[in-house]
Amino acid sequence: MKRREFIAGLGGTAAMWPLAARGQQSAVPVIGFLGVRSPDDTVTLAAFRRGLSEGGFVEGQNVTIEYRWAIGQYDRLPAQAAELVQKPVAVLVSAGGEPAALAAKAATSTIPIVFTIGDDPVKLGLVASYNRPGGNLTGINIFTTTLEAKRLGLLHELVPQAAAIGVLLNANFPAAERQLRDVQGAARAIGLQIHALRANIDREIEVADALHAAALQLCKKSV
Repeated sequence: MKRREFIAGLGGTAAMWPLAARGQQSAVPVIGFLGVRSPDDTVTLAAFRRGLSEGGFVEGQNVTIEYRWAIGQYDRLPAQAAELVQKPVAVLVSAGGEPAALAAKAATSTIPIVFTIGDDPVKLGLVASYNRPGGNLTGINIFTTTLEAKRLGLLHELVPQAAAIGVLLNANFPAAERQLRDVQGAARAIGLQIHALRANIDREIEVADALHAAALQLCKKSV
């Protein structure tokens, strides 16, 4: 599933919560949005709002959205989740993987939570099982933390002449080093060299991409 389509689906999911949950709030329901990135993440926001509109909700008209952005600082998430719960909100959307989902879970056991993660939600303790999640959390596991070796293999098939591959990691993400080890192990198995770049906010990602592109140009000139 494409990232934009999935995020749009979250908007529709938020709109489907039982009316009883919304009835506890004001006439205009409030959605709490807990993001690990920044308001500059316009792709995520646009897709989320589009998903809401498909469910009949338009921000500023018949729904209010309270945003909290960690801007790559994961230690801010617990306090931000607690703030949203105190509003209170009708539903809490956790957009940012395991750290945001765990912070949301710790903040409330009653407000519905929709999460997106890249690891096993059962292993993380977010839900009891896939078939019967129980509790107040639901969401989707997109398996991003378990597919590094597969993605590297596919990339190698697409560009077999490449001897080195750049890997962009969020240095603050708890699973980052484990992901890097997985990629490095897979790279050794097929004779590839890995260049690890670290960034955690949009601007740093842009800089890392620019530096990597410049490095590639230097390598080409030196051959």
